[in-house]
Amino acid sequence: MFKERLREIIFGYRTKEGKIFDICLLAIIILSVIGVMLDSDAAIHQKYGSLLLIAEWIFTIFFTIEYFLRIYCSRSKKKYIFSTMGIIDLLSIIPTYLVVFYAPIGSLIDIRIMRLIRIFRIFQLSKYLRSGHTMQIALRSSRPKIIVFILYISLMVIILGTIMYIVEGQQNGFDNIPKSIYWAVVTLTTVGYGDVVPITTLGKTISVFIMMLGYAIIARIFYIKFRNVFLN
Repeated sequence: MFKERLREIIFGYRTKEGKIFDICLLAIIILSVIGVMLDSDAAIHQKYGSLLLIAEWIFTIFFTIEYFLRIYCSRSKKKYIFSTMGIIDLLSIIPTYLVVFYAPIGSLIDIRIMRLIRIFRIFQLSKYLRSGHTMQIALRSSRPKIIVFILYISLMVIILGTIMYIVEGQQNGFDNIPKSIYWAVVTLTTVGYGDVVPITTLGKTISVFIMMLGYAIIARIFYIKFRNVFLN
């Protein structure tokens, strides 16, 4: 009985408790990602590093409890563990434990990269975008479709900006994640101010991909808009 009730709260969204849980989880995911971004700035890290570390442990413990509760109340534990969301949930918590409890990994992998893997938490937001997709089908209008589309693009920009921060680093002008996200937005919208540019071959390759993606996004937006105009 307890397990069934817990499943309704964690996996369901029709009950009042389930909706409250989803809202709280959504807020914590966003706050944890903001924390990772702020921690990437050297000045902020130096001044508020200890507070951000405490916050990170609070988030990590919460996500760890959530992960094991999902396993506990899942009808098929194996199915959840090896599902896309199960893997993302795991990836969102292991970096903190690896950095602290497996120190030798620091000699093999840049410790900064291990910490930034926590940005995978942003993928957890896709749980909520699926309900947005259902809404857009029900309403059959361009506005909700574009809103959901923009949400997906926002997630993509955060991930691409973080990747560029890892690839290029501070030595090439990508000082922190927010600045890297700014670069990703400028590149994606094909504006290209040129104040920050990639230097490495991999960085340039990624920038070409982002620019091509930008044109595809613009085409998609026009398609959604004019398709609805034509159908109406």
